Amino acid sequence: MHERPDFAGYGLGLRPDYYSEILDTRPPVDWFEVISENFMVEGGKPLHFLDRIREFYPIAMHGVSLSIASTAPLNYDYLARLQTLIERVNPLWVSDHLCWTGLNAHNTHDLLPIPYNEESVRHVANRVRQVQEVLGRRILLENLSSYVNFKTSDMEEWEFVAAVAKEADCWLLLDVNNVYVSARNHGFDPMDYLNGIPIDRVVQFHVAGHSDYGDYVIDTHDAPVTDPVWQLYHQAVQRFGKVSAMIERDDNMPPLEELMSELSTLREIGENASKPFTKAG
Repeated sequence: MHERPDFAGYGLGLRPDYYSEILDTRPPVDWFEVISENFMVEGGKPLHFLDRIREFYPIAMHGVSLSIASTAPLNYDYLARLQTLIERVNPLWVSDHLCWTGLNAHNTHDLLPIPYNEESVRHVANRVRQVQEVLGRRILLENLSSYVNFKTSDMEEWEFVAAVAKEADCWLLLDVNNVYVSARNHGFDPMDYLNGIPIDRVVQFHVAGHSDYGDYVIDTHDAPVTDPVWQLYHQAVQRFGKVSAMIERDDNMPPLEELMSELSTLREIGENASKPFTKAG
């Protein structure tokens, strides 16, 4: 198995809106993250641009269809195609979500939650170990944004995430915005979440925007990062130290220069966590 990835700096999600501009202007981004499934194909423009961009930037791979918590058998065809992309890209690391996305060969294209209990820990950890054996590397699992609770849960979410990481011996991708969203929706202190996650397991942060409807918050990735999430990211860096981090934006795409401004804030906070937090912008 591969050792823990080194700190890689501060990145952006690689989205089609910016392919040409990235190649034309070579913005000061330390690395890009791709959605793995968008490139698990045999050819076409996505792979063409990925090959060109990776000549200049390291790439991290982030999946949305591993369905690691499903009760369906592991999809070894999916894993074979994922491994083909890994060999092509030589990524910084490979990540996916701590969730299930489908059953009986039907993909819901959504990130679905599971109960937080010992049975789920054993089930997910066993599947993660199998995936890591197939891929020959440790993977990162990302915490979800949460909107429901299960009656059969007898653990806090952060206890569950930590238990899976330990049992499976995998890394974690800590989505700071998801922690904030879940804390708002369920009424817990986000610092309890951060303090419950083992420092030595966290390899990457996601920082993103959301939609706030007052009584509830939805992780939409279609707006700028809010000040409470910047504050929480600052607290995360204080706890976990310098961790590779990126701005995640998937809809209502702004000009690249706006994302570069957010990236500058991300970098400033990440490099100066000992200083008091000041309002973004």
